[in-house]
Amino acid sequence: MARKGHRPSQAPAGRPRFWGRHPVTAALANPNRTVRKLWATREALANLDIPPVVPITFADVADLGKLVPGDAPHQGLVAEVDPLDDLWLSDVLEAGADSKQPILILDQVTDPHNVGAILRSAAAFDALCIVTQDRHSAPESGALARAASGALELVPWVRVVNLSRALEEIAEAGYWRIGLSGATETTLDQALGANRVALVLGAEGDGMRQNTQAHCDAIARLPINPLVESLNVSNAAAIALYAVKARG
Repeated sequence: MARKGHRPSQAPAGRPRFWGRHPVTAALANPNRTVRKLWATREALANLDIPPVVPITFADVADLGKLVPGDAPHQGLVAEVDPLDDLWLSDVLEAGADSKQPILILDQVTDPHNVGAILRSAAAFDALCIVTQDRHSAPESGALARAASGALELVPWVRVVNLSRALEEIAEAGYWRIGLSGATETTLDQALGANRVALVLGAEGDGMRQNTQAHCDAIARLPINPLVESLNVSNAAAIALYAVKARG
C-alpha cells in the first residue's frame, strides 16, 4: 500500500565532513547520526566521550587543516558522517499535532551559512521543523553544520520534492501559512492569528516564487526602517520566530 502524505526527497549522495567542537560533538551525541570517522588532536579529545564504535585517527593541526576547506576553524576536530535519514512530512506533522511550535519553509534558500543560521534560530525558538525543496537548496555540509552550531542535529529537516504540495499538506494540518515579503502593507504582527503558524521565506533578492506565494494564507512584512531595503534571510527568520514565540 502506498504511503500517504508528501514523500521526502532522496538524500544527497556522499558523506559530508563536519569540523569544529559544536558540530562534531552534536553529531556524536545524536542517536540518529552515524559518524564514520573522526580525526582529532589529542588535546581536543581530552574531555570528550567518544563512542567506541567510532574509529579515531590522531592528527596534528596542520594535517586536520588539509581535511577541510581553506582556513575553516576545525578546533582540532573533523568528522566524516552519513547524511541524516529522510523524513516524511506527515510523520513530523503528526508528532507535532498537539504542539504550537511554528514551522519554517525555505523557498530556494541556497546559501549554507544562511540555512545553518536559520537552523540555529529554529532550535533557539523551538520550531517544529524546517522544510526545503530537494533541488535549489543547501545540502548538509561542513559549512552549514558550522553555522548551525549543533542545531543541525536538533531540528528536524524535511526535504520535499514539491514545495507547493508540502504547503498544502501543512495547511491541512491546521497551520496558517504566512509568507514574508516586503511588498505588502500588512505587518507580521497583524497577520498572526490564533492558529499555528508556518513561516515561508524566500531567497534573498528573488524572494518567494510566485507559486509558493500563491500557497500562503497571508503575506506579511517585518516593520523595518524604510531606508533599509531588506534583511538577510537568516535575520528575518530569527525576528519572525521571536514574534511568533512572543505571541504565546
